[in-house]
Amino acid sequence: MAQRLGIAGALLGDPQVLLFDEPVNGLDPEGILWIRKFMHRLADEGRTVFVSSHLLSEMALTAQDLIVIGKGRLIAQSSTEEFVNRATENTVVVRSPQLHVIRAAIAQTATNIKDDGDKLIVSGMDSEKIGEIAAANGAVLHELSPQRGSLEEAFIQLTGDSVEYHAGLGNGQTPDLVTSGK
Repeated sequence: MAQRLGIAGALLGDPQVLLFDEPVNGLDPEGILWIRKFMHRLADEGRTVFVSSHLLSEMALTAQDLIVIGKGRLIAQSSTEEFVNRATENTVVVRSPQLHVIRAAIAQTATNIKDDGDKLIVSGMDSEKIGEIAAANGAVLHELSPQRGSLEEAFIQLTGDSVEYHAGLGNGQTPDLVTSGK
């Protein structure tokens, strides 16, 4: 309730730009959902909503655009989707009783095919193309699921050179993540 009261006080002046610093810390799941929807509503009204947070899994659900700053320098400014796609590898999990047929058919086109027991992990080809190739070769599919990298993976990948202290080596300082709802 204290956070809601603070937000209400800040909104009295009808500001067009709002800055939230770690807004979900200490909130229960209902409070987190409320503040996420509230920030989206503010952005939908045309306001600029900045959120500074280290809870990247929450930011992946909340942010439309990211601004990442490390050592006082701008590292990235893009949509959340572009940020993740630029820094992580998207793969497709393929399960089939005819994996050998699918593997042979996609071998010329896919960037990387990894055998993982009863499935293939394919990069460099989207699930639609793999499905079309499987169908053209008469292969039955039991699973065809795209796997997307996480915001955490992308953040670590893109900020690696901007971190003064890495986990276990110092005080754990990391670059700041600022998100904008507009």
